[in-house]
Amino acid sequence: MTASPPFEVHAVKEAPAYVPGHQLLAGKSVLITAAAGAGIGFAAARKCAEEGCRALMISDIHPRRLEEAVARLKADTGLQNVWGQLCNVTHEEEVQALVAAAEDKLGGVDVLINNAGLGGEKRVTEMTDDEWSRVLDITLTGTFRMTRAMLPHMEKRGRGAIVNNASVLGWRAQKGQAHYAAAKAGVMALTRCSAVEAAEHGVRINAVSPSIALHEFLKKASSEELLAQLASREAFGRAAEVWEVANVMVFLASDYASYMTGEVLSVSSQHA
Repeated sequence: MTASPPFEVHAVKEAPAYVPGHQLLAGKSVLITAAAGAGIGFAAARKCAEEGCRALMISDIHPRRLEEAVARLKADTGLQNVWGQLCNVTHEEEVQALVAAAEDKLGGVDVLINNAGLGGEKRVTEMTDDEWSRVLDITLTGTFRMTRAMLPHMEKRGRGAIVNNASVLGWRAQKGQAHYAAAKAGVMALTRCSAVEAAEHGVRINAVSPSIALHEFLKKASSEELLAQLASREAFGRAAEVWEVANVMVFLASDYASYMTGEVLSVSSQHA
């Protein structure tokens, strides 16, 4: 007799209906990095606006996409206090400029969502130092730079929430993902350690750890075969919608998570 799998997928299930906002972030201001694309960052920005945030700033490295994203957020959500700021999180001066602009435009930042990250697929034996360093610099060190720049402002006010975007690959192994997995594991460790330091100042730092959230950039960067394989491992037989990950980010940013810090929540329908 063969052992049964932990769960069986009998049919691919459709994504649930889009969940409307419940004012979880009413009165709060939000800054989100890498939020001008079609992925989790933009979904998080839209969710924050729908959840009643009073002001929002998004950053990205693409001027045209950033301008379009700001216009779309205003049109789709009705929130007019939306600003865009170019920022490459590998450059300290741009990180400092982004935080300064957000503090000024938003009247202080209540929530920072660190979404900037870079993936790729390369075997360890074929990976160059530059390929390794680029993924680590954007994904891990970029999150560190943003946290380092924002924390003094939040700590001075005695409140604030930071939500980092990690990945289940920080826990699991997958071929061709050593650089990305190492970076995301580092984001998890950074989350835990910085949370302990920030707690005494009333600031919370948590992270989400998605398995697979399907969006246009991921479709372009990955083969259909790989995406289908990853989705098949999920209990629901499908990838997450980007807004399903954004929902968890909003929860961690909200006062509903007031007793949570240093936590990494798996946004996944499979076992970690």
